[in-house]
Amino acid sequence: MKAGRLKYFLAAVLSVVIWGFFSIPLRKIQLYPSDEILYYRLFTSLILTWGFILLFRIKQIKLDLDYFYSLSHKDRNKFIILCLLSGLLISGNWFTYIYAVNNVNLKSAAFAYMVCPLITSLAGFLILNEHLGRFKLIALGIASLSIFILAQGSMRDVLWSIFIAALYTFFLIVQKVLNKVDKFNMLGLQLLIASIFIFPFYMFSFDSFPSDTYFWINILIIAIFFTIIPLYLSLYALIGMPSSTLGIIIYLNPIVAFAVAFFYFHEEISLHQLYAYLLLFIAIVVFNWNIIREIIFKVPANDLPEITP
Repeated sequence: MKAGRLKYFLAAVLSVVIWGFFSIPLRKIQLYPSDEILYYRLFTSLILTWGFILLFRIKQIKLDLDYFYSLSHKDRNKFIILCLLSGLLISGNWFTYIYAVNNVNLKSAAFAYMVCPLITSLAGFLILNEHLGRFKLIALGIASLSIFILAQGSMRDVLWSIFIAALYTFFLIVQKVLNKVDKFNMLGLQLLIASIFIFPFYMFSFDSFPSDTYFWINILIIAIFFTIIPLYLSLYALIGMPSSTLGIIIYLNPIVAFAVAFFYFHEEISLHQLYAYLLLFIAIVVFNWNIIREIIFKVPANDLPEITP
């Protein structure tokens, strides 16, 4: 596999695996309201990200500003609208996910990232004209069967999952379009926009500033390891791979979350759920077979586009 393609693939896998462990620090502060967790997660991430940008990435900011001012008036307005939309989508996804983990159940939150790859792949095909070959269509069929097995339960959980997934799906689609800007700077911009959206709600509901050190330790862990790092990795991965590929790799998230729920939280897992997650793993392998074949067997894929880092 070419080094350029491999690094994007590994970035996508690592981002999704990291997110699979997100429920651990989140459950430790579940006594706090979901909106309060969201506010301080977002504001802490914003401060850390912009602190890093202003200290080490001034040159990249200048290059991005030169790119922005080189755009036509129409394209500049489109860029601004897409940035605003991405900030709204990611903040909405974070809130609904946090609420589902702490107020609905962990399985419904994990299930959202099982629905997400199907929506992302379909949206990538319909909106971005991304190619879906035979193996990818088979993989989506296997994943759909797995989801059908797991959906035999609460309709409320399924609807929550679809809503969470749809927000993240369209966030990924927007990021694929915004591919000319430095990804870390883009992350900082999106966090700023999301913070502007959220701030009025924060002020309206503000009661007192949390003084619990344990709360702030977990917020700091969430901001660094479960927000900035994985979100940057996912944005970086989109430089060199279709959104449908990143979408299907997201299936690793519920598999990791499934393991966390079983081994760490000791939640009961039924046999049909075990079979469903096994089908998910098979779907990931089939969907990414060309990439896996390159890595393991050193056989060049003949249907993957060339990547220019």
